[in-house]
Amino acid sequence: MWKSFITGLRVSAVTLLLTGVAYPLVGTALAQLLFPRQAAGSLRADDLDRIVGSDLIGQRFSRSGYFHGRPSAAGDEGYDATASGGSNLGVTSKRLRERAATELARLVAENPEASLPVPSDLVTASASGLDPDLSPEAALWQVARVARARKVTPERLRDLVESHVQEREIGFLGEPRINLLALNLALDRQLGTLPP
Repeated sequence: MWKSFITGLRVSAVTLLLTGVAYPLVGTALAQLLFPRQAAGSLRADDLDRIVGSDLIGQRFSRSGYFHGRPSAAGDEGYDATASGGSNLGVTSKRLRERAATELARLVAENPEASLPVPSDLVTASASGLDPDLSPEAALWQVARVARARKVTPERLRDLVESHVQEREIGFLGEPRINLLALNLALDRQLGTLPP
């Protein structure tokens, strides 16, 4: 009995060291060696080298001189990375319809020059509530508002948006998309940061 107990204890200790210490350390070291930017959180810095966000986590842009992202259901105020998750409201939910109608009215009021219909990703939240990407159609839909606020031609902004389109992975996975933080940082680089 004692021998079986000692053997079981040794097996448990070796398994703990291999799977609880060695494997995570080797995985972390390989990730930092092969993919250092991604392993550090895919962080983005502004022109002053200040970290302003991550390519992986959406954030709120509400000023008219910036492109806006999807609505967020993460946390009470939205865009709360500690409370990632959707609203879990179904298609028959009255609350979901009311929230979408409120978003739609706000978007139409903020973008009077834009044509209807409004792209669906500007009205609906993602499953995580923190989607950092937007469809090219949703970004292009906002060009007139941003151009008016920045006092530039819409054509110049269309070129900027189209230069930030990321195509499908391996040619067939996912949809074309634009990282909103990268687009808004490029907007600041080209046209200057808006005053507070």
